[in-house]
Amino acid sequence: MKKSALIIFLFNFLSAMAQEKPNILVIMVDDVAPNALSCYSMGMQYPTPNIDKIAKEGVLFTDHYSQPSCTAGRAAFITGQKPVRTGLTTVGQPGNPLGLKKEDPTIAELLKPQGYMTAQFGKNHLGDRNEHLPTVHGFDEFFGNLYHLNVSEEPEQADYPKSQEFANKYGPRGIIESYATNTFDKTEDPRFGVIGKQKVTDIGQLTSERMKTFDDELVAKTKDFMKRAKEAEKPFFIWHATSRMHVYTRLKDESKNLATGVSTDLDLFGHGLMEHDGQVGELLDYIKELGIDENTIIIYTTDNGPEQSSFPHAGVTMFRGEKMTTWEGGLRSPFMVKWPKKIPAGLIRNGISAHEDVLPTLLAAVGNENIREELLNGKQVGDMKYKVYIDGYNNLNYWTGKSDESARNHFFYYYESGLTAMRVGPWKMHFATKERYFDDMVQHTMPQLFNLRKDPFERYDDITGFHLIMEKSWVMQPAIGILNDHLMTFKNYPPRQAAASLDINKAIESILKAKARQ
Repeated sequence: MKKSALIIFLFNFLSAMAQEKPNILVIMVDDVAPNALSCYSMGMQYPTPNIDKIAKEGVLFTDHYSQPSCTAGRAAFITGQKPVRTGLTTVGQPGNPLGLKKEDPTIAELLKPQGYMTAQFGKNHLGDRNEHLPTVHGFDEFFGNLYHLNVSEEPEQADYPKSQEFANKYGPRGIIESYATNTFDKTEDPRFGVIGKQKVTDIGQLTSERMKTFDDELVAKTKDFMKRAKEAEKPFFIWHATSRMHVYTRLKDESKNLATGVSTDLDLFGHGLMEHDGQVGELLDYIKELGIDENTIIIYTTDNGPEQSSFPHAGVTMFRGEKMTTWEGGLRSPFMVKWPKKIPAGLIRNGISAHEDVLPTLLAAVGNENIREELLNGKQVGDMKYKVYIDGYNNLNYWTGKSDESARNHFFYYYESGLTAMRVGPWKMHFATKERYFDDMVQHTMPQLFNLRKDPFERYDDITGFHLIMEKSWVMQPAIGILNDHLMTFKNYPPRQAAASLDINKAIESILKAKARQ
């Protein structure tokens, strides 16, 4: 074979191999409970026909866990690590040095060597300094916001300080549009640090007016990126992180009464969710229009449970608790996956799964089933050598129906940096609890024990229910062993950085400890 012909053959072969890699679209809604979606509640709340398609044409999980807060849920998903390891356990304030570190690999960074084009559109919430932006963590492009919505609209408040000095010291960044580059930009912002290997543009605040149509912008960005990836004959990984349904819900005129016939005109959450469902439908239709539906993995999930305390902007959960608690209502989340080539339609899974499992499972889906072990021992990716403990499990066989058992049989519930509960099989033990978002955490001398098959809503904890921990004390023995194994992993893989806290007393304690070490 002539040299030129061989080169053409190899090029075509490698191009074909690249196309065999599945495209990946992760749609992450904000603050939505499973029961808000009709594929989970059979229409008891809102009709969500487009989201339902993902479940009907793929697999739906009933026992999937995110995290109690926005930052923690996103960190668990994109790194495969418990947030306590990365230090990303709770939301940070503008300009805070706390954020995603270069030593912690993301799904995007691990997919880049596989030939993927990568992008995130929407809410990031993993730090707002330049070194935290997605485009220095494996993403080719980013367009979105860096905080929860109410931070972005605070400058519009009548009594918000209007001086430039205050804005420079305390104000939030606006919507960021950034692109990864090969050139290191030494330009340094006094508050947000060195730009590094990326081009960064702040295109202005995400105002309450712009919030009305911001998710429409994200849909347009995602569609454009998918089209460009197809034209380049490369697989894509897109993290489409919507602003819906985080408070506060700002609606365009045509969305203001979408849920009126279902619930009430006062239902801001319902209006917004049904608008969001339409946008999901637009993405699904476009994937089919591009002719890539058969080889595209579509994941639909959320970052945490709903913020019930913010009615009527927020939704409700059928589970006990809410966002910022470690009752099931804080973490039990919708999770569904469609992949026509691999996942049977209409599959339902009741085994335990978690956001941390997504990284090793997606890597297995593109051909690397050993990523967890490789990262444990140290893996070179580009100019970085990563050595981290991945808390997630490769659950690909469970996703695709090849196995009836989940690779995960336990889950640890953290509130910020504190371990407050754990689940082994159907048994859940609470070491500390709080009922609502703004409540104090209460420590328990004796763990509260629930069987989540008998009592998935954790109602049976009055005085007559305390006997369960006595009659089923044997449950504690294997649980203690699993807990001990988990805690021992921190010996060789300690937390990357000290986590922040919304508890002012913990914050003061942390400052005093830091001063004492100086």
